[in-house]
Amino acid sequence: MTTAQEIITHMESLQDERQRQNLMRFFKTQPGEYGYGDEFLGIKVPTTREVVGQSKDTPLSEIPTLLLCRWHEVRLCGLLLLVGKFEKLSTKRLVNDPQAIKQRDEIVQLYLKYARQANNWDLVDLSVHKIIGSWLLLPTKLGSTTKEASINADYKLKVLDSLASSDCLWLQRMSMVCSWKTSQQGDPSYCLRYAEIHLQHPHDLMQKAVGWMLREMGKRVSMDLLRDFLRQHIHEMSRTSLRYAIEKMPEQERGIWLRK
Repeated sequence: MTTAQEIITHMESLQDERQRQNLMRFFKTQPGEYGYGDEFLGIKVPTTREVVGQSKDTPLSEIPTLLLCRWHEVRLCGLLLLVGKFEKLSTKRLVNDPQAIKQRDEIVQLYLKYARQANNWDLVDLSVHKIIGSWLLLPTKLGSTTKEASINADYKLKVLDSLASSDCLWLQRMSMVCSWKTSQQGDPSYCLRYAEIHLQHPHDLMQKAVGWMLREMGKRVSMDLLRDFLRQHIHEMSRTSLRYAIEKMPEQERGIWLRK
């Protein structure tokens, strides 16, 4: 399968009504819930990944059709195809390759253009750190005033700040969850910046994301850095964020933080 329509037709043939109902409940698609209006075929993620494997040669120009599809699983397929393409262009051999940089930048631009189509937490969490998070660590020509590629950190912060300040929950979550990748690579700065920005976010999904990313930062970079952040902000953050952030600490220490 190399066209969006072939992929959509194939995935529609895999529809499972019982699983569809389960997924609609799990992803909160009823009126007033965060996933209201999202439509599912009833396809499990491993099956969607199999479709991605069968469709890896789909050209970039076909991806927008997948991202604009009504079906949640088809949008996930489109996002995972982007992830696969980006990772293929990010190997050590291609990090500084001009053509690879150009193609990575095209994927980033496409991802950001259709970011609102990642309109549930799984669509964000399975894609943003592997595309935007990785891009934060790689050379880019986006935002550059010269012909040379560079890390261009100021421009990347502007991109993330625009996501963080958006009125869209899913874009806000992107600004936080993309730090999963940077923390994995030893850079805590993005996690700390966006955890502080979202520290008092009212939505449960953002509170969980903040705590989760802080926990990962502590695990991957420095538990002492996590403790410093908690000492500074514990009276501002939600109990949900705190519980997630301290999850990997010893039980006795968790109790101390919770009593604070």
